[in-house]
Amino acid sequence: MGEKSRSRGCCGWFLVLVILAIIGCAVFFTIRKRSGHSKEAAPVPGPPGAIDTKYSNALKLAVQFFDVQKSGKLVDDKITWRGDSALEDGSEANLDLSKGMYDAGDHMKFGFPMAFTATVLSWAILEYGDQMDAVNQLEPAKDSLKWITDYLINAHPSNNVLYVQVGDPEKDHKCWYRPEDMTEKRPLAQVNTSSPGSDVAAETAAAMASASLVFKTSDSTYSSTLLKHAQQLFTFADKYRGSYSVSLPQAQTYYNSTGYGDELLWAASWLYHATRDQTYLQYVSGQNGKTYAKWGSPTWFSWDNKLAGTQVLLSRLTFFGGKDNADNSGLQMYRKTAEAVMCGLLPDSPTATTSRTESGLIWVSEWNCLQHPVASAFLAALYSDYMLTSKTATLSCSGDLFKPSDLRKFAESQADYVLGNNPMKTSYIVGYGEKYPQYVHHRGASIPSGATPGCSDGFKWLTSTEPNPHVAVGALVGGPFLNETYIDSRNNSMQGEPSTYNSALIVGLLSSLVTTSSAVQSFT
Repeated sequence: MGEKSRSRGCCGWFLVLVILAIIGCAVFFTIRKRSGHSKEAAPVPGPPGAIDTKYSNALKLAVQFFDVQKSGKLVDDKITWRGDSALEDGSEANLDLSKGMYDAGDHMKFGFPMAFTATVLSWAILEYGDQMDAVNQLEPAKDSLKWITDYLINAHPSNNVLYVQVGDPEKDHKCWYRPEDMTEKRPLAQVNTSSPGSDVAAETAAAMASASLVFKTSDSTYSSTLLKHAQQLFTFADKYRGSYSVSLPQAQTYYNSTGYGDELLWAASWLYHATRDQTYLQYVSGQNGKTYAKWGSPTWFSWDNKLAGTQVLLSRLTFFGGKDNADNSGLQMYRKTAEAVMCGLLPDSPTATTSRTESGLIWVSEWNCLQHPVASAFLAALYSDYMLTSKTATLSCSGDLFKPSDLRKFAESQADYVLGNNPMKTSYIVGYGEKYPQYVHHRGASIPSGATPGCSDGFKWLTSTEPNPHVAVGALVGGPFLNETYIDSRNNSMQGEPSTYNSALIVGLLSSLVTTSSAVQSFT
């Protein structure tokens, strides 16, 4: 009887000790997680270090897709199956709109996404130009940017007039032939004081302001020209407010704008970086910020919604802009919202978004699904570098602390998925790796160079069961369904059509990962 009592007592105390140990471990790991393992900032990286070959190879391909998409008289043509095209674009208005880039797999020039392409490409160059240069991609990227900004300058012939579209989208989509063989008329569409387009005008202002910074040291005259156009376009966009989708109803089918407030803030942010004129800073941090910024509400960064990009861009000013900016309540709201965006992206955060595939890819939309994960990863890489360079040790997500390396790990996970670390084991960048899409929805790539089909008889190439005769090198296709499958069919434009704005985003992301260096603290 006595022995049994002692045995039970020992067992009882043993169980108590085990339970206390478990509780102690749980408390320890909770505190450890909330402290981010260390409140000391990680060392600030120096000049570009060792090259990551995986990202370097992918970046070199992604930059080439801009050459695939170029319109006009091609100079030093690097894509053997491309030639001169659309040389008469703009002639009906006595303008030269032959340059610029085709939007996607078709032959339209849509000014709204094209300007976004230029803005993001400029941002990538400004932030990661040294890393691009380390793998010889800086000059090709700048050349592609200038191909777009040359077009945008010509598309803005007077203060309050901006040409925002070349081609008739309905007629264009009834044809399937190479851009070199186009014969149909290509009408122009514009926004002006009676048919305003604050969204497209402000996005174009953002493109020109950011590009003016890219070319400031290499071509000061060109930079000044871009900045002048940017300021005029912003004034036009702000004074004559209205959506271009309302002024041009046909745009609603293709690139419908859901509002112009985000573009006004985005443009003013870039103009502040380009000019340091306090008027632009007051514009974004005052009443316009309260009206349009949706502070406290994270959003997705895309060609239609620039808010998350604006929040990250303006966060730069709180990381590197000195005490005056640190005390600016409006800027602090942008930074807090940027932090909320970051917390939503981190998979282990208490506020992590559920908009993901089972393998962890950010997934928001069936159409062109890769835009959102790539854009999100680009912003995460930027924010990580801002934190690292400013010696900001941790980011708090509802009490849990995360380090810059956690954001970079997330960015790498999205990039690696695109490059083949996915259930399909396929790269979604054409030409990268051993397996990538062979039936890309792209007219020029799908038609043999020797063939010259007319508008309608070229559809035999769309429906052909043969792989594309040409490689649309560097194209980032639309991407997988939510169940992570991909149907490699030329008729599957939802998944298989590439776009220039996706390319700008993937170039930015890959440039951030190709090596490591400290963030640029000022663009000027």
